[in-house]
This record gives sequence, C-alpha cells and structure tokens, in this order.
Amino acid sequence: MSELPSDLPESAESRGEAPPRITVKIEEACAALAMALICCITFANVLVRYFTDASFAFTEEFSIFLMVVLTLFGASAAFVKDQHIRMTFITERLPRGIARKVEYLVMLLSAVMFAVLAWYGTFLFWDDWQYDTTSPGIGIPQWIYTIWLPLLSALIFLRIIGRLIRLFRQPAEAAERSAS
Repeated sequence: MSELPSDLPESAESRGEAPPRITVKIEEACAALAMALICCITFANVLVRYFTDASFAFTEEFSIFLMVVLTLFGASAAFVKDQHIRMTFITERLPRGIARKVEYLVMLLSAVMFAVLAWYGTFLFWDDWQYDTTSPGIGIPQWIYTIWLPLLSALIFLRIIGRLIRLFRQPAEAAERSAS
C-alpha cells in the first residue's frame, strides 16, 4: 500500500486522539443517502423532461433541501474527524502550545455558532409550524424542511463538544509528539 501524500490533512485518529463514542458512520450514511436521493431525483427529472417535455415540479425544491441536509451532515462528520475547513497558515507557524489553545478557541467559537443556529432555527421552525407556512414550489408544509436546521445544528454542536472533550483529555505531550 502506498503512503499518503504529506500535504493531505491527518485525521484525528492518526494523531493519537481517541475515537468518538458514537461512530461517524451515521453521518456518512445519511449524507450518502441524501446524495443518492439528489442524483435519483435529478436523473428522473432529466428523463421525464427528455421524453415528455414536462418536468417534475418538486425536484428543485427537494434537491435544495437535500443539499442543505447533505451539507450539515458533512459538516458534522468533518468536525468529528477533525477535517473541517480552516486556514492553517498562521497556526502552523505558532508554537505548539499556542496553536493548541487556538484550536480550543476555534472549536468553542464553532460550538457557539452552531448553538445559535440551532436556537434561531428552532424559532424559524416554530413560525412555520404555527402559521402553517407552505413551500413556494409545491405547497407542502414548510416546517418539513425547516425542522432539520435546528436538529442538525444541534447534532453538529454536540459533535464539536465531543471533540473538545477528546482534545482536553488528550495529554499535551501526546499532542506535541503526534504533531511532529
């Protein structure tokens, strides 16, 4: 088996970090399911449009919804694996102790952001539920779409907190050895 190129990011496990208690396979499977549904819906719409000159009305609305769900499940998996998007230009040039503190700060700020998103997403869902808002494309209840924002944001928040706990439990010496 060949070695990975050195410019690829290391996973949390390869740096000696403890694995999460709840497997990331759940998020990966849900993201794969969302992607498969997007592909099937889009392919079916293409076939119908090609053969009948008509199109399914729901495809764009469902595809956008599934893309948001896919993104949120992917973000959750990325935080678990410590492969979330970040700019490391500065932190790679900092001493390891300071870089570790910056990592804590970044994770805390990410947790706060997703907690706020879950909080306000709950209000969005409640408004859609309370006022019987319907979707603009096909007229189904809008809350069917908006309930996923607070639920998946809360999931990401919990995954970030779990990662923070694993970071705090990892001894600083082990973190420095694995970084070198």
